[in-house]
Amino acid sequence: MKPEVLVLAASPSADVMAQLEQHFHCHHLWQQPREQQAGWLAGVAPQVRGVLTTGAIGIKADLLAQLPKVEIVAVNGIGTDAVDLAATRARGVAVTNTPGVLTDDVADLALTLLLAAARRLPSLDTFVRDGSWEAGKPIKPTRALRGKVCGIYGFGRIGQAIGARAQAFGMTLQYFQPRAIEGTPVPRADSLLALAEASDYLVVAAPGGAATHHTVNAAVLAALGPQGTLVNIARGSLVDEQALIAALGDGTLGMAALDVFADEPNVPAALRELDNVVLTPHIGSLTVETRHAMGQLVVDNLRAHFDGKPLLTPVK
Repeated sequence: MKPEVLVLAASPSADVMAQLEQHFHCHHLWQQPREQQAGWLAGVAPQVRGVLTTGAIGIKADLLAQLPKVEIVAVNGIGTDAVDLAATRARGVAVTNTPGVLTDDVADLALTLLLAAARRLPSLDTFVRDGSWEAGKPIKPTRALRGKVCGIYGFGRIGQAIGARAQAFGMTLQYFQPRAIEGTPVPRADSLLALAEASDYLVVAAPGGAATHHTVNAAVLAALGPQGTLVNIARGSLVDEQALIAALGDGTLGMAALDVFADEPNVPAALRELDNVVLTPHIGSLTVETRHAMGQLVVDNLRAHFDGKPLLTPVK
């Protein structure tokens, strides 16, 4: 008898989806019309032993309470801030995520956004498309990266990978996080505010959750300054979005490049209307190769659990 698994979101990898069907009896909530999901869920919930979710969706205590037999929640993503870990721990439910496999692609996007902001690629693309170049209008110079300071907020796997890429462009590094990293030659700032003051580009790569909520606030943005650029590839919750809109609008902050937002996929109109911000739809790990690797790790964790083997990437 195959273990019954509740799937809250599909993997883009057809091979991963095929493996899920091969090894488990899958109940796909994402396939159900929104207005019918509650009734449908009530019918399948009593037999569900595993849940496949994403970092953005997570799982809340109320859904967990509807699943009396659940043993494992497998998160297709790094972040677990949307998972009610207190509820899972209280029930003894295992939680896994997919660290490591998406590090390079997310770091690549961080540098892509940083470059796009520095060289103002979206506005220059428009400059060509709307005939401004052909009409002989002046082109505003952009900025080089070499010699600039790249401050990295959160210096774990992804933060360090971003740093390696920034150094390849001739940038100088600093980082901040509460716990110092042993063995790195990169200097640690005394605080996030001090890091912003020292940086030309501040890249946010810290985890989400209550401890980091709105830590990038008006004071940090002001410290980064009118020539500074904020890049966020972490979680929208880390940045005070209204303070960011105000700082970009009045020139307190020079530029921003964002892949994540406070209320995805709802991006404030005031942010979308600004021409000094680069926006992408939370696609840091959205490559064919990485999304397959993430999905494969989810499948492997689920199979390990139901086969009575150690989990590959448990969340402590």
